[in-house]
Amino acid sequence: KTTASYTATRAPFFLCGRTMAVLEADRPAAEGVDQKEVTTSSSDSASTWSMTLMTWLLWPLICTLPLCLTWGETAYRSVFPQSWYDEVPVTPTLSSYGIADPRTVKPLGLILGLLAVVVGQFFMIWYHYLRRCIMLGNVKRVQPQIRDYLFAEGLKTHLSNPEGFVLLGGYLIGSWMLGWMPSSYYSFAGGINWKHVAVQLLLQDMIQCFMHLGEHKISTWVYQNSHKPHHRFTNPRLFDAFDGSLVDTICMILVPLVIVARLVPANVWSYMTFGTLYANWLVLIHSEFVHPWDEVFRKLGFGTAADHHVHHRLFVYNYGHLFMYWDWALGTYRDPRSLAGKQFSKDL
Repeated sequence: KTTASYTATRAPFFLCGRTMAVLEADRPAAEGVDQKEVTTSSSDSASTWSMTLMTWLLWPLICTLPLCLTWGETAYRSVFPQSWYDEVPVTPTLSSYGIADPRTVKPLGLILGLLAVVVGQFFMIWYHYLRRCIMLGNVKRVQPQIRDYLFAEGLKTHLSNPEGFVLLGGYLIGSWMLGWMPSSYYSFAGGINWKHVAVQLLLQDMIQCFMHLGEHKISTWVYQNSHKPHHRFTNPRLFDAFDGSLVDTICMILVPLVIVARLVPANVWSYMTFGTLYANWLVLIHSEFVHPWDEVFRKLGFGTAADHHVHHRLFVYNYGHLFMYWDWALGTYRDPRSLAGKQFSKDL
């Protein structure tokens, strides 16, 4: 590449890095704890609030594909030929080896499900980029210690982790095309059933919480060979979400997915919506920044970035990811505000 084309290609990342560098240069080095928050003039306060409210749009954007294709419940019919999908539950015929012939399984639901996660990741990553560049209102770090990195490097690491997208994608492709999913999951009828989505999220997180607790508590050997690689991040960044080990991903993500699919009779749209919400929420709780919705989430018992940072920092609290209900019941919940001004930033 020429110098000009290289600069043009990398300009957004340099701009973001320079913005963050200027902000961090303004922070007082008061024993590594105090930090100067990014502030705006009173004339910009209305704009800041507007930007903050706009960040809430991330959640419907994460669900863009299933929301659009189920508009009026049947929008997908005008997009795809009827021969490409089934309106009724389908039970694939399994061979004596316990697998279906992939040529007999319609792949549209699988393709749309994977695409839904990709679209959700696209919007989530742009949201993180804009917030990192202070372009969506004020930002506050969960932990005051600055973990500096190039956005391009973080993104590359995130997308190339075999423990995340490769292993998870392999499971989704295999379970669908080999006919291992329950019959209701192959059905396109009925639109998004939000009750099914909610139950899937709750069950997935509950099972994941107990698998997580087991990896910590069963034995030192189990912990070292499963979850410990992920705990090298005591001050995680958003792009660390899927950076762990293959055993950790199998135990905490794939096993719960298999169980939940057998317990909730969801259709393809509910499964798709659950999948993109789960995958993106799991990444968002690893963010180095407090999210604009965190105060509301905390009151509802939903998991926040600060809640999950408590686990990465102290190891023995907050085993839940999307919800804190399980930790409340187990007595393992630690409010991140109790660490404010100590290990964590003030005024969380």
